[in-house]
Amino acid sequence: QVQLVESGGGLVQAGGSLRLSCAASGPIESLNNVGWYRQTPVKQRDLVARFTGSDNTIYADYVKGRFTIYRENAKNTVYLQMNSLKPEDTAIYYCHAVIITPKGREFDDWGQGTQVTVSS
Repeated sequence: QVQLVESGGGLVQAGGSLRLSCAASGPIESLNNVGWYRQTPVKQRDLVARFTGSDNTIYADYVKGRFTIYRENAKNTVYLQMNSLKPEDTAIYYCHAVIITPKGREFDDWGQGTQVTVSS
């Protein structure tokens, strides 16, 4: 069974930093379209940052220059470094990936989410 597990959320003051981690487990050949999304009670789940097919990165305008997505392929782990956090960054953050197994099966998977709360 393949799954994504996020960690690293929490409570931080405005201007602070957090690093989120998303670890994929199970029989994994590759992780594609890996990215971070966030959702609040009043907004839909929106893209924060993700890798494209060519392994470039794209970011939502409201996090450019503050957040960085990066990955450690050997650990099947992707990170989201969040700096200069603002109260409006408060949300549940979800990791997403298309997981390819060694047998060629494909799973479009989401993590369980991790809460990030930024106080003013």
